[in-house]
Amino acid sequence: MSLAPLSASAAPWPEVSVPVARRLDHEIRQLGRVRVDSYAWMKYIPPSGSRTLESLPPPLREHLEAEMAYAQDVLRPLEADAVWFYEHMAQRAPEISEPLPASSKGWRYDFKLPAGRAHRIFSRVGPGGDTQLLFDEGARADGHAYYRATDHQPSLDDRYFAWAEDVIGDDRHRICVLDMTSGVVRTVVQADAFGYGGFTFSPSSRYLFWIWRDAHSRPTRLYRSPVEGGVAVLVYEEHDPAIFMQVARTAANGFVALTLAGPDTSEVHLIAAEAETAPLRLVRPRRRGVRYEINEWNDTLLMLTDADDATDRKLLDIDPASFAVRRVRVPHRANTPIVAILPFADMLVRLERADGLPRLVLMRPDGSETFVGFDEPAYVIELAPSQPYDARRLRIVHQAPAGPPRWLDIDFANGSCTVVGQERLSGFDPEAYQVERLHATAPDGETVPITMLSRKDVRADAPLPLLLTGYGAYGIACEPRFSLAATALVDAGFRYAIAHVRGGSEKGRRWYQDGCREKKRNSMTDFIACARHLQDSGYAAPGKIVAHGVSAGGLLVSGAMNIAPTLWAGVIAQVPFVDMLNTMSDADHPLVPLLRPDWGDPLSDPHAYDHMAALSPYENVRRAAYPPVLCTAGLKDDRVPYWEPAKLVANIRHHSTSGNPAVLRLNPDSGHQESDDQNSEFAQAALFWAFALHCVGGQTPHGV
Repeated sequence: MSLAPLSASAAPWPEVSVPVARRLDHEIRQLGRVRVDSYAWMKYIPPSGSRTLESLPPPLREHLEAEMAYAQDVLRPLEADAVWFYEHMAQRAPEISEPLPASSKGWRYDFKLPAGRAHRIFSRVGPGGDTQLLFDEGARADGHAYYRATDHQPSLDDRYFAWAEDVIGDDRHRICVLDMTSGVVRTVVQADAFGYGGFTFSPSSRYLFWIWRDAHSRPTRLYRSPVEGGVAVLVYEEHDPAIFMQVARTAANGFVALTLAGPDTSEVHLIAAEAETAPLRLVRPRRRGVRYEINEWNDTLLMLTDADDATDRKLLDIDPASFAVRRVRVPHRANTPIVAILPFADMLVRLERADGLPRLVLMRPDGSETFVGFDEPAYVIELAPSQPYDARRLRIVHQAPAGPPRWLDIDFANGSCTVVGQERLSGFDPEAYQVERLHATAPDGETVPITMLSRKDVRADAPLPLLLTGYGAYGIACEPRFSLAATALVDAGFRYAIAHVRGGSEKGRRWYQDGCREKKRNSMTDFIACARHLQDSGYAAPGKIVAHGVSAGGLLVSGAMNIAPTLWAGVIAQVPFVDMLNTMSDADHPLVPLLRPDWGDPLSDPHAYDHMAALSPYENVRRAAYPPVLCTAGLKDDRVPYWEPAKLVANIRHHSTSGNPAVLRLNPDSGHQESDDQNSEFAQAALFWAFALHCVGGQTPHGV
């Protein structure tokens, strides 16, 4: 049964003084069009360094400090509920340990998050079973208001272990290397490195290839640095701001691959293992409308590409010397997109989607295939990182909305599947929950998938408060992962649902293309259709649907709020991209040139200007009864700067007729993401759920 008695109407909000932002009309003339931005003054970019409250112009600092004080006052009544949610998650939190496959030399790298700890501890186990402690992230985070580390990886010779860490909050990393023989940690790259797929050890383990970010935070240069210290050598520099960079070794460690890509183009440069200091070799020059990536399998290179109208991608064999196409290994199959490939010496693994759900395909050198899927309504499969090329089994991570992550080994010889690790939560019973795959009909007749999590001990026909989340951008699928936070919300009397709207890739490349540029409105109307379907079907109680979205998902829910403001009991917009027209008109923004294929270019294309002007959440706030709104922002965020949600909140207050609060919760120490520790994760989710509960008039068991 539901743990939380829910009243018939939303609880009252405290009567506290609301900050009133100055309206200074700023006229913008663009492509023969004129708009007025009354809150343009909130935008501030420092001449150098990261933003701090102290460095802001006084009027702006005073306004943001008033917003922080207001958020504290208006959210204070939620504290007891937030504590309940936090404790509910913390009591269930498992000791997390990720079992990784052994390296080719027999070392197995691991990390643990002990129960009650906020940060991970990294170690490795030798061939003889001896454990070597590598480092404790808690010690490295000590003394920093913000800490986030990523891309942890050992060198091929098992002597070094590297990671990128951000101690400022602005996504500009330093790269650290631990010599596992001496125990000495060196900072090989002091600052301005790119940490997400932005560095790799060379095949010889002598060098670190890493990507540098320019003053606009764009990854633009590839360097080669000696691991033992020395001068960094520039390997490649990219001058097109619309191109993104990533670097990695290929599966058999025969090459280092530099991938340069945008949403609708790419090119790959290779460095051979036997010539690590030689110039890059270009596989195919970039061509608008064609994307490809390169890997290797035995004596051939593999090209995964959408060339020749293969929208859901095909797999080609190409010659390693001439780069000429040898054969089509896997032809294009419409609506069965290839998500990723992972080559092994004796098997080529494909991760693809069929009917919107992931499946694995094991292909042998003779071309015969074995399919591996799971009989569940919704789940996620991920290929574990750092798998040795000569492995005889595949390591995957499987999870579902009611099933915590488990690590499975699939034997190449007989296809048997063995559980080698399981995240176990204290007092958590997966059988207490039900996962359903539902479908809504969009206004244009398209069928939109929904993943829903409920408790089994509530009647199927009992309408409950519901939190609906979604993303719908950049071709990124909103995966139905396990979320401890989501189960806590469901335990408090909610249903939790994911709307797999257009703009993502859940149904292939077409699903993405039908939710971007001039078709972006489809994402928002899909989201609304999902909410109405859940309400009309009796799953969601009328007037008790709370919307939640992160980043571009914040644009999704804020746009849906503008279209149908009275449909929502509340809206949670987490670091939301909501000042769409102004941001996409800023050529200096780090992501704008890269993302023009997704949104359009309002600086040169009148049609793009007009469709953005009709959709941008900030531009389209109108006189209406808006629901309670909670926006978060990081002061140091350069992906979605703080002024976007700040301007949205101010505009909602100016236009709304409901008297409901619009709250900006600003973190002065973070960027686009909160600090990477479990305490921060639980605290943020607890606040969101307490806000949602308050919006629907609910109460956690602490008040029973």
